[in-house]
Amino acid sequence: MHAGKFVNRLAAARIGATYNFYRQGGRADLRRERLRRYLEDRAGAPLLLVGEAAGFRGARVSGIPFTSERQLTGSGPAEATATIVQRALAELELDALCWNVVPTHPGTERSNRSPTAAEVAASLPFLEELASGRRVLAVGRLAERVTGAPYVRHPAHGGAAGFRAGLLRFCAGGRP
Repeated sequence: MHAGKFVNRLAAARIGATYNFYRQGGRADLRRERLRRYLEDRAGAPLLLVGEAAGFRGARVSGIPFTSERQLTGSGPAEATATIVQRALAELELDALCWNVVPTHPGTERSNRSPTAAEVAASLPFLEELASGRRVLAVGRLAERVTGAPYVRHPAHGGAAGFRAGLLRFCAGGRP
């Protein structure tokens, strides 16, 4: 996969009524560059963690799945899910690429909504390209239904311990 071409295709994509923050908004160029570097840095990651969709405090602002602006720069919005995911990956020393079934944001600047079936379908080529050659873990039920991958509890709403325990199953010698 060529990261630059992948990001350009994503930026040009129309995924239902989602907000494509790689094309739209002030800093779209920064978000594209961040994603390109992220994909290049994790090109060899054997594990793909797949969530539902980009969140309004996370990837919509930062450009990187399961990552908040505050994690990247020390300022800007923080997102609890991003904090939990990145902390667990670092603690367990898992080499993972994070992605979402729908890589663009369904919702408004201050809210999230579930993606529609058409938005999921339009997003599948991006997910399939990144999943090739990797072990896929579904973070949440929508990702499980779409990917058919093993389920890991989503860390939101009190799920941090369940998320970590789910990841432990995929660490050498780990036990949930």
